[in-house]
Amino acid sequence: MPATMPLGWLAGPHKTAPQRPEPGFRAVQAFAGHFTDHHAFLLQRMLARVDAINVDIAALEAKIEEQMGPFVAAVEKLDEIPGINPAAAHVILAEIGIQMQRFPTAGHLVSWAKFVPGVKESAGKKKGKNATGHGNSYLARVLGNAAVAAGKTDTFLGERYRRIARRRGRKKAVVAIGRSLLVIIWHLLSQDDARFHDLGADFYTTRIDPERRKRGHIRQLEALGYTVTLQPAAA
Repeated sequence: MPATMPLGWLAGPHKTAPQRPEPGFRAVQAFAGHFTDHHAFLLQRMLARVDAINVDIAALEAKIEEQMGPFVAAVEKLDEIPGINPAAAHVILAEIGIQMQRFPTAGHLVSWAKFVPGVKESAGKKKGKNATGHGNSYLARVLGNAAVAAGKTDTFLGERYRRIARRRGRKKAVVAIGRSLLVIIWHLLSQDDARFHDLGADFYTTRIDPERRKRGHIRQLEALGYTVTLQPAAA
């Protein structure tokens, strides 16, 4: 190496490549820093705010539990439905009440909640985009969350959600399961002794699909001019 070396030589092609830091070096650097009294003051304020919010949340939850005391039986019924937890049950009961007499049928409740796609027809032409319209936003939000939660369960509602989502998309599945939840809720609240009973995730394969195939075969045979009479095979 020459005794006198131009400065440009260091930036030329002979520049030595930087060495890689040893494993864990960056992690050690990330923890290196300065924590002053000013930082401690700000952290104390933030933690105090978190503690105060937690106290407020606990007070609100206690008040909600107190107010929902007379409706414990209804909350327990709804809590049995997949996707609905006690918090969701509280919101649902707060929005629709427990007296289902004002809704003559489950369809009336579903229509009131705007969970029925509306299609207008005039002169044989359908108008509209199957939109449900704007209903109770609080109820719609909790039903939507419940529908998504139910879709992750190994239940009839979960399988129904997944089947619809595969064919028509997640948004349609949320509306369909939200409607099913409202129908179930109406029946549970309309009858004092009614309890939720899950049909099972295999309901479609063991009950609906065989029936659908049977009807399809009957239609095909009738189209060929046959009269079909079914008789169960001997066990």
